[in-house]
Amino acid sequence: MARVMNVPFGPKRAILSAMKINIVLFQPEIPQNTGNISRTCSATGSALHLVHPLGFSLDEKHLRRAGLDYWEGLEIHEYADNDAFFSQHGSEKIFYFSQKGHQNYWDIDIVDGTGKEVWLAFGCESKGLDEDLLLANAQTCVRIPMLDGKRSLNLSNAVAVAVYEVLRRTGFSGLRTEGRLNSHSWEDAHA
Repeated sequence: MARVMNVPFGPKRAILSAMKINIVLFQPEIPQNTGNISRTCSATGSALHLVHPLGFSLDEKHLRRAGLDYWEGLEIHEYADNDAFFSQHGSEKIFYFSQKGHQNYWDIDIVDGTGKEVWLAFGCESKGLDEDLLLANAQTCVRIPMLDGKRSLNLSNAVAVAVYEVLRRTGFSGLRTEGRLNSHSWEDAHA
């Protein structure tokens, strides 16, 4: 059974759009990556699902430092192992991001029009996702292109690319799309 973390910084998830984005990390190893991913989740209203074993403690100072002040409102779910995750979410349409993927992420319909939830899964930093899992889910196994001979993108960068692709396809619904200056107004640039 999944455990929803009691994040001391804020118990409620900030809902930014009608579509919920779920980020699943299978056995993440580096606390700074997970901290950065939690920051992306917080900034976009996405939920973070952590599948154990983890390569760090969730109390580790590096994890919190990487998340900075973005833990407020973050929704985090934990699962004891792959079986626990799939027993609860095995019927979901999950998109598996891997450098081994045989199709590019823009070539498939990640946002299928249901408007409910999107599930994006990523493997651990050293090994990625298990190849048996990828083969069993070939229709939803995708890659982010990069130069030939390069092993992979940083995990937190790959998650950000995937999340913002989903948001782009949904018109950035619920997100502030205009920047503001602190000491000036953008109208001053036209004067």
